[in-house]
Amino acid sequence: MVTRADLRQLSPFEWEVPVGYRADMLVPARVYMSEEMLGAALEDRAMEQLVNTATLPGIVGHALAMPDMHMGYGFPIGGVVATALPDGVISPGGVGYDINCGVRLLRTGIEADALLPHMDRLMTALFSRVASGVGASGALRLSPGQLDAVLHEGAGWAVAQGHGLANDLEFAEDNGRLAEADGGALSPRARERGRGQLGTLGSGNHFLEIDRVVQVHDQAAAQAYGLTVGEAVVWIHCGSRGLGHQVCTDAVREMQSAVRRYGIDIPDRELVCAPYGSEEAQRYYRAMCAAANYAWANRQVITHIVRQVFEDELPAEESRRCRLDLVYDVCHNIAKVEEHDVGGRLQRLCVHRKGATRAFGPSRPELPERYGRIGQPVLIPGNMEDGSYVLAGTDLALERTFGSSCHGAGRALSRKQARREVEGGALRDHLERSSIVVRTDSLGGLAEEAPQAYKDLDLVVEVTHASGLATRVAKTTPMGVIKG
Repeated sequence: MVTRADLRQLSPFEWEVPVGYRADMLVPARVYMSEEMLGAALEDRAMEQLVNTATLPGIVGHALAMPDMHMGYGFPIGGVVATALPDGVISPGGVGYDINCGVRLLRTGIEADALLPHMDRLMTALFSRVASGVGASGALRLSPGQLDAVLHEGAGWAVAQGHGLANDLEFAEDNGRLAEADGGALSPRARERGRGQLGTLGSGNHFLEIDRVVQVHDQAAAQAYGLTVGEAVVWIHCGSRGLGHQVCTDAVREMQSAVRRYGIDIPDRELVCAPYGSEEAQRYYRAMCAAANYAWANRQVITHIVRQVFEDELPAEESRRCRLDLVYDVCHNIAKVEEHDVGGRLQRLCVHRKGATRAFGPSRPELPERYGRIGQPVLIPGNMEDGSYVLAGTDLALERTFGSSCHGAGRALSRKQARREVEGGALRDHLERSSIVVRTDSLGGLAEEAPQAYKDLDLVVEVTHASGLATRVAKTTPMGVIKG
């Protein structure tokens, strides 16, 4: 196990396990944390998992972890690893089971106080129309041909079917679509799991919230993003549902033999991988892209439902003033082919972000024109009581972390621990006494997501901001929460 003595401190919030710590490391392992956070991180296997990723063939720069790091499958949650193409590997564990689990933020253009008299009705209608919970199915049942179109077109399919606005695509990462997607790379089981779950939240840490903007830290960035203090906003956090989970399951199974076939030594069987150019890796990559497109379409359909609910449930005056424009949509669990400067040379890389958010600065051409001088919106959900943050990506992140940032507060308690320590009904009552309207399918699931189950979001964001990986723009706090 990695101990405090094994770490070199590079800056107040930057720590490194040097290559010499273990003979099989190819690059150093670097983590962004405060001293206070570091102690907790050394108590589980997260740091060991980070060191393990530093052994992956083709890795460049550093194995990286964000301040919300905690133990995951193979890779730590909050892990970022880039491998050089074409010979570097791709690892399903570096993406995770919920492919393109991500967040989108909608600004309403209406004061939060104007929504207060209608919150019970809004949250009840949203809870009724956006299915949530384990295995939940939505109103859409896709035919095989429709599913193929979703897997290929992503959010664009949803917009073309009337589930959104054309300019929604401009404000989604990669315009809500990865072109390399191939629905034919999915197993029949993955396809079947996806046919009935479009437009659903799922369970776990997924949520739909109506929040109030309570602080603006950077007026210029907030203005570019269209956020003002006192405004109501909507957060949507979900992913690729059972389809994405099955894609990962299938790939992990196939790559267990691939590592032997290609002579790859891995310190943990959960790090199964294959050279990017191999048949196994390309099949997984195309399937992963398809699952990512499904997730973008999923969030797009939910966005359309939210707009319909606001129109149906608000009085005419408030409904006319309510815009529900998309600020941005970011993904957390993904592997992408990107170009980055490595040692003064532009290289084509496979960048794994597992529980990490892309945080591109103003210099990258991928950003919408509106955000070109500010940087990419970086959406950081926290917990259902203390709120969430909007940050802005930086060019410094491009230099240090392949343009990556934290993705949330990060868990402090396992789900089992949270259930032991928190009673769901008491938590719901506490939140509602705090004027937060709660809707949930499961009080046990609500307990798993209790505020105390997560790290201090303000501290995670402070480390991210002070390290220059993304800068604070605005903070929001919940008025209404839906949990699966």
